[in-house]
Amino acid sequence: MNHPCQCSPLGDSALLLSFGNQISPQINQKVHAAAERLRQARLDSVIELVPAYTTLTVYYDPCRITSGQPYEMIKEQVLNRLQNLESKKVGTGKLIEIPTCYDKEFAPDLEQVAKHCQLSPEEVIGLHTSATYDVYFLGFAPGFPFLGGMNKKLATPRLENPRQKIPAGSVGIAGEQTGVYPLATPGGWQLIGHTPISLVDFEKESPTLLKPGDKIRFKAISRSEHQEMETLR
Repeated sequence: MNHPCQCSPLGDSALLLSFGNQISPQINQKVHAAAERLRQARLDSVIELVPAYTTLTVYYDPCRITSGQPYEMIKEQVLNRLQNLESKKVGTGKLIEIPTCYDKEFAPDLEQVAKHCQLSPEEVIGLHTSATYDVYFLGFAPGFPFLGGMNKKLATPRLENPRQKIPAGSVGIAGEQTGVYPLATPGGWQLIGHTPISLVDFEKESPTLLKPGDKIRFKAISRSEHQEMETLR
């Protein structure tokens, strides 16, 4: 059988499918192709599918499996349906611009990031806004985008002491990742800016601005532009 992944148990009601150990568009496309294949299969015991950078977690209800060992049975069902899986791009592939103010008021950690990376704050901003980022998946909080494509020169460790509350719209860096907090939540990312646009709107049929497969670019805006956009929101 041609299986594109490794399978292992995750507790007593989930299995973890691993498609590789490197963050890349190609591996992430396999993850989403597998998720789509399993959605279409509509397995009775499957409750939820959770894609990540290189893995797909399959949550299932053991009580719905009436014969054999639940894990072995669901593993067989899943792997049978993933034979000859082909990678395919996911989402609409829209390019979305995220206006971001890197003013000191919104960037309490910009100086620290610059110091860690041996760059000036202006160079950090320049590198951050010059890249095009892939939206790999949404997680942690509704609409929180996990992005690929950040320049490795900007890689900075998370804060040793996470903040209890980070404002919605905050743009941060953690390790080799960058992202945007769509809601006010605790967090340990280094904050380097803020966007005045909303990434989630629960009144809409499709509540998240971004979807896996989209691409984004950060555009630097001034404090006055930020204030004007917030007023119009």
